[in-house]
Amino acid sequence: MSDTPTLTCVIVDDNEINRLTLEHLVDLTPELTLVASLPGGVEALHFFRQGGQCDLLLLDVEMPNLSGLELVKLLPAPAPAVVLVTTHRSFAVAAFELQAVDYLVKPVEFSRFSQAIARVLAARPAPAASAPVPAPAKAKADAKTDLFVKVGTRTIRVDFNDVLYIEALSTYSVLVTPTQKHIVYLTLKSLAERLPFDHFLRVHRSYIVNMQRIEAVEDYMLKLGPYEVPVGKSYQEEFLKNLRSL
Repeated sequence: MSDTPTLTCVIVDDNEINRLTLEHLVDLTPELTLVASLPGGVEALHFFRQGGQCDLLLLDVEMPNLSGLELVKLLPAPAPAVVLVTTHRSFAVAAFELQAVDYLVKPVEFSRFSQAIARVLAARPAPAASAPVPAPAKAKADAKTDLFVKVGTRTIRVDFNDVLYIEALSTYSVLVTPTQKHIVYLTLKSLAERLPFDHFLRVHRSYIVNMQRIEAVEDYMLKLGPYEVPVGKSYQEEFLKNLRSL
């Protein structure tokens, strides 16, 4: 017998062809069991309010009467994991704000669909274990946040908690803090390989950002203190994934 977990799922889409396509993809996925395929947000809301349940909701965004985004806000607890299905990539930020596990762009390909299901499975709480062994406590001194970097003719200590972002400048890099800019004699690629901090992420061919210093996200422009940094198209999916995990 397989140990692979099975997820019950509900499809909601006002387009019958799109529903049939998703039903086919579900049928190809052994980890999924379809419990309902519904033609709109109103029908889906009725399903859940009448006690219907599922582990995963495959949800169209643009529907008449009640959109997918509106439906998510009305779902009774415990709400299922949500994967949004849309014709527009512009809904990616909305997906993040609603804590959707993933979003799929139509027409949905099976490989991308499988990737989304893998993310849903990975995000599920682990089964309760008996008497978990606590990890040994680490001293705060282990959480190193500073590095020595060469700036001009000097080597200085930089606390990377203060760094908002790092920008490529030809064969150099610029460390940007709220009050200073340091030109470092390393390419952005070389500096990225040396950074020991998980919360620094490459979001553009010319930028690495401190994810912990992001104040706002609008149309893939990141607000970091007095500055704005764009997220490149090829980096957007990885950026949203990391943003959800903060």
